[in-house]
Amino acid sequence: MKLLTTPKRKPRFNFMNKTNRFFEKVSSYQNQGINLPQRQTKFSAGYDFEASQSIEIPPQTVILVPTGIKAYFPCNEVLLIYVRSSLPLKKQLTLANGVGVVDSDYYNNLQNEGHIFIALYNFSKSPVQVFKGERIAQGIFQTFFQITQEKENNFYRKGGFGSTK
Repeated sequence: MKLLTTPKRKPRFNFMNKTNRFFEKVSSYQNQGINLPQRQTKFSAGYDFEASQSIEIPPQTVILVPTGIKAYFPCNEVLLIYVRSSLPLKKQLTLANGVGVVDSDYYNNLQNEGHIFIALYNFSKSPVQVFKGERIAQGIFQTFFQITQEKENNFYRKGGFGSTK
């Protein structure tokens, strides 16, 4: 009897230059004992974001939870923020905006240095505690495309969260 083995996975192409994307701590969080986002397994797509402080979220309320993190990545990519799949079931928390969108020009903006916040909504009838260091969301880098007949846009971001009205 011949045993079947699973072949080792190898990427077909290497389109990613890993030096073009990285996470950093926002300056006010440099000495706060927070961790940079990281993938939990070799083949995880998402980088887990942690809460940078403990916070209580009242029932039926949205709170912007600070991460203390900013992200640099190429201008043809976006960082999509998703809720961790266990959070709604275990803590009755979800992202208030469904999916968070972080544009490349959010990095080092003048208003908040590119600090990424996670908009958590408590859909339970009781307050929910989020602890410092708890993994609350995951970020996935994704390439995007622009339409060919797009009108030229010379607007540059000056502010942070919600600044492109």
